[in-house]
Amino acid sequence: MSNLEKYGASERFIIEATLYPEYYLGRIISQSKDIYSVATETGIHLAEVSGKFRFNTNGIADFPVVGDFVMLDRNESTEGNLIIHNILTRKSAFERKAVGLNGQTQIVAANIDIVFICMSLNKDYNLSRIERYLSIAWESRATPIIVLTKSDLCSDLAQALCEISSIAIGTDIIITSSYDEQSYMKLLPYLKKGITASFIGSSGVGKSTLINCLAGENLLSTSEIGNDDKGRHTTTRRELLVLPQGCIVIDTPGMREIGIESANLAKSFADIDLLASRCRFSDCTHKNEPGCAVRQAIEADTLDMRRFANYQKLQKEASYDGLNSKQIETEKLNTMFKDVGGMKKAKNYCKQVTKRKGGR
Repeated sequence: MSNLEKYGASERFIIEATLYPEYYLGRIISQSKDIYSVATETGIHLAEVSGKFRFNTNGIADFPVVGDFVMLDRNESTEGNLIIHNILTRKSAFERKAVGLNGQTQIVAANIDIVFICMSLNKDYNLSRIERYLSIAWESRATPIIVLTKSDLCSDLAQALCEISSIAIGTDIIITSSYDEQSYMKLLPYLKKGITASFIGSSGVGKSTLINCLAGENLLSTSEIGNDDKGRHTTTRRELLVLPQGCIVIDTPGMREIGIESANLAKSFADIDLLASRCRFSDCTHKNEPGCAVRQAIEADTLDMRRFANYQKLQKEASYDGLNSKQIETEKLNTMFKDVGGMKKAKNYCKQVTKRKGGR
């Protein structure tokens, strides 16, 4: 196996790389500000983007991130960094709103095949959070798998598994225990050579513990969920790790800050969308309209009210994320005045009424 194949270079990327015969292929394995560590056929090198690349970018999302396959120049001098000229087409990407950059999107990691959604079965257990992570995972184009950690702390494992299965239809679920390291081996069938995986979930739920166990050594520091139930971040930068089994893991701190604007609600809430398609009115708000299939399902206890409420909450977040306070207020007012054609028409109506009163 070549060094690049070891780092996940599939036939897809090797073929696309032939479009740039003057450069050679590499994969970003870590980043520190503007300097990247890149795996190539000759080893690990430092690299930076070219001046032309920087000039032609439209925003932060156009820059390389961990997991990207890039085209580099052939300067392997130890006196300077390699130069990144192109990013190959991403087959998957996790996005979030860029901190401090209004309206811009930041790519957190790219070219991930499998995303393990980790949730502890003690204080962290939250069905709405799983729905959020599933929505984000489906949107990224990676395949989600749910990993339930600390099952030994769960008072009713069968009930928890039943609840999660009902909201994660078609998604594999793996149960692990902190007292049984062998339970972590259930992840191995998914982690084949060349496959790139990532772990998301609240800090302290056991992501780093899982990776360390699979690696057979303490590659990452760990921490427990704190008394405030929020956990503490233990990894401070994104990096790509090759485990002994040949699988690749991208450790991704900051994934819990990914906004719902980069989420696929249609796939994670397919059951609700299917019900909505059966409503009498195509623009049904699922409130008081006659013939509302969603409300009928809630009343018949075939749709959980909590799940529907979370669906509506995530829908609103998807509409409001990335907007400033004034824009959010405008969206809210437009929603309030939807029945009369939106806030603009409502304002015009009020002006007309005021004008008429003044003319009397």
